[in-house]
Amino acid sequence: MSELLSMKNITKRYGNGVLANEDASFSLREGEIHAIAGENGAGKSTLMKILFGAEQPTEGVIELHGKPVKITSPKVATSLGIGMVYQHFMLVDELPVYLNVFLGVEKRKGLLLDKQAMIEETRTLCEKYDMPVDPTALCGDLPVGLRQKVEILKVLARGAKIIILDEPTAVLTPQETEQLFKQLRILRDAQHTIVIITHKLKEMKELCDRITIMRQGKTMGVVNVCDVTEQQISELMVGGTVRLKVDKADVTPGEVLAEMVNVTVPGDGKPKLDSISLTARSGEILCLAGVEGNGQQQAIECLTGQIAYQGSTKVMGQEVRGKSVRKIRDLGMAHIPEDRMTMGTDQKASLHENLISVDFDRNTVAGFLKDKALKTRSEEQLTKFLVKGERQTPISMLSGGNMQKVVVARELSQNPKLVIANQPTRGVDVGAIAFIHEKLVELRDQGCGIVLCSADMSEVFSLADRIIVFHEGHIAAEITDVAHCTEQQLGRYMLGIDRMEAAQ
Repeated sequence: MSELLSMKNITKRYGNGVLANEDASFSLREGEIHAIAGENGAGKSTLMKILFGAEQPTEGVIELHGKPVKITSPKVATSLGIGMVYQHFMLVDELPVYLNVFLGVEKRKGLLLDKQAMIEETRTLCEKYDMPVDPTALCGDLPVGLRQKVEILKVLARGAKIIILDEPTAVLTPQETEQLFKQLRILRDAQHTIVIITHKLKEMKELCDRITIMRQGKTMGVVNVCDVTEQQISELMVGGTVRLKVDKADVTPGEVLAEMVNVTVPGDGKPKLDSISLTARSGEILCLAGVEGNGQQQAIECLTGQIAYQGSTKVMGQEVRGKSVRKIRDLGMAHIPEDRMTMGTDQKASLHENLISVDFDRNTVAGFLKDKALKTRSEEQLTKFLVKGERQTPISMLSGGNMQKVVVARELSQNPKLVIANQPTRGVDVGAIAFIHEKLVELRDQGCGIVLCSADMSEVFSLADRIIVFHEGHIAAEITDVAHCTEQQLGRYMLGIDRMEAAQ
C-alpha cells in the first residue's frame, strides 16, 4: 500500500502550558484500517482533531499525497476528503435521515430543496456500502446502531476517503459491532482509509491492519496487528504489565439494598419502563444490560432519584420517591453517572473542587470548611486513582478518561453501601479499566452492592454476577449463570430476538 497521509513532528501546546502532543508523527496507507491507541491523556484525540481541522498544531506538518496541506477547519478537512464520526453523534433527531446526511450540503432545484435527489442518493450510498437505513425515517426514531450508520453516510456523502471513528463500538451490541466491522471492511475494499480511536484490544486484533501507539503526547511506534498479542498491545499502551482478566471470588449475595416493584416510567406513546421489578443485593454485582434507549437508563434514574415514576423504589429499605438526590446519597449510595461532562463534573471547577463536592456537609465546622483535611483528601484520591492532573487544574483541561477517573475517585471513596455505576469505564484506557474493575470487585467483596450499567460486553462478562437484560422497557431476561452465557446469546436478548419465559 502507498502512503496516503503523514503527520510529522506535530506539537500542540495550549495557552495554559498544557502540552497535548509533543513531536508526534502519524501516517496512513491507502485502503487500511488503522487504530490509534494509548492511555487517557496520551494525545490521541487531539492528534485526530488536528487532522480534522478542529484543532490547530503549534508546530508540525501534514502531508496528503506527498504535498503539504494546511487544515485550518473541518470544512477544509472535508474538502480534502477527510471526515470524522464523533463518539457522541451529531444528528438532528427531528429531521429524516436524508436531511441529516445532506445537512449543510443540501441538493436543490433552483431555490427549492431537491428532496427526491437526496433520498435517492442516500439510498444509493446505503446499498453501495451495505448500510440498510430508511432515508425517510426520522433520526430520533432510530436505534443507536442505525444512527451511527447515518453519521458514516454523512461523511461519505461529502466525499470522504479518510474516515476517523472515535470509539465506534462504545454503545453497540455484539451483533451491531459485527455488522459495523463488515461495513468498514467494505469501505476498506473500496479504497477508503479508516482510522479508529479505540481502547478495545479485541477489536484492534479483529479489525485493524496497523496500530499507532501513543503515550504522554508522543508517538511510541507503529505495529502490524498480526505481529502482536492483546497483552503486548496493552503493555505498549501503558508502558508496563496490565492484568486483563478480572480475578473475582464466587459470589455470596446478602441483604437486599435496592428494590424496584412494578415500576413504570411514562413515555411518548409507550412507557419507557413498563411495570418492571428487580432487586440489588450486598456482595453482588448486578448488571443492567440492553441496547441504548431500552429502559436501563430510566431504571438508574429511578434508583438515584432523578425522574418521576409509578410503583415503588426502595434503597436501604426506604422509599426514595420524593427524596432529594442528597437524601438518597445519605442512605449510603454512590453514583457514577453516564455523562461525566454534564452530570459527573462541574466543568468550571478545579479537580479539587470536583473531588470534594460531595463532602461539604461532613467537613464543616461552624459554617467553615475543614480546608486542610479536604486538600489532603483530594491529593490522596488523585494519587490513588492515578489521575493525571494537579489539584488546582481546571477539570475542563483533562482528557475524557482522566475526567472519568476523577468521578470514579470521588464516588468510590465515600465508603458506600451501594454503588450505581453507569458506564464507569466508557472512554477509559486499558490500564484505568483494569484499575476501576479491581476497585469495584474490591468493594463487592467487602459487602457493597454494585449496580452496573454497561454497553461493553467484555466488561459485563468480566464483572457481572447476575445480568438483567432490558428490551423496549421490559425485562427480557435475567441471567444468573453468567459463566455459561455467550456474548451472542446476550446480544439476542438485547435485540429482542430471544426472551426468557421467566422474565416479565
